[in-house]
Amino acid sequence: MTNAVTACVLIIGNEILSGRTQDINLNHLATTLGDWGIQVRHARTIPDVEDTIVATVNEVRSEFDYVFTTGGIGPTHDDITAVCIAKAFGVPITQHPAIEERIRQRPAPDDIMASRLLMARVPQGAQLIENPTGGPQGFSMDNVYVMAGIPMVMQAMLSSLDGELRTGDVVRSHSVRAFLGESQIAATLGEIQERFPIVDIGSYPFFREERYGTTLVIRGADTDVLANVAAAVVQAVREAGEEPEDLGLE
Repeated sequence: MTNAVTACVLIIGNEILSGRTQDINLNHLATTLGDWGIQVRHARTIPDVEDTIVATVNEVRSEFDYVFTTGGIGPTHDDITAVCIAKAFGVPITQHPAIEERIRQRPAPDDIMASRLLMARVPQGAQLIENPTGGPQGFSMDNVYVMAGIPMVMQAMLSSLDGELRTGDVVRSHSVRAFLGESQIAATLGEIQERFPIVDIGSYPFFREERYGTTLVIRGADTDVLANVAAAVVQAVREAGEEPEDLGLE
């Protein structure tokens, strides 16, 4: 993986940590970014706590090529992500005229409009992320991309970044399935991993047809190497006394 572009995902929200809301944004982000050639290497779920958000953003934005956040940019008192990003970068929070214009297109009483306009807050110097649903835009600061927590809206915002980000190698997967327990092939897998350090080999147990088995997943950017490793894994399964099912390249 010589040309890796890396990302960290921050899922922000007390409702996720409490279990009241189930996050599906990480799956979509990891899959979409991976298809673009951006590898999600780290993810965290953090609360709506200012010190935590500021500290976490400042930690990860220097470690990864990109940081993507979801959640906390709505119209309520606990939607503090924009303010926290401004503090992380040491800049004032401002009301962006383009977001304000979009919000004001939907008339509302003054008190409701005041709440809605909280969604127009962005750090000074931020660039907008388009929102194809028609709602308020997200924004970016340097390598930090701030998007909504509502999955449909987040997915729309992310789609607008297609072709706009620096990308690298696309990681592919080659899977082999066998009715073997992990312990029956663990030592051999370790030896294959040592021989091919540029790929990642994972084993994932399953129970099917009243039998235990393992799906062996090889991940890497070089498809020729993936094929060689898959062949070695297939041979190892056969030597362990089972006939493997080669699921091929994904």
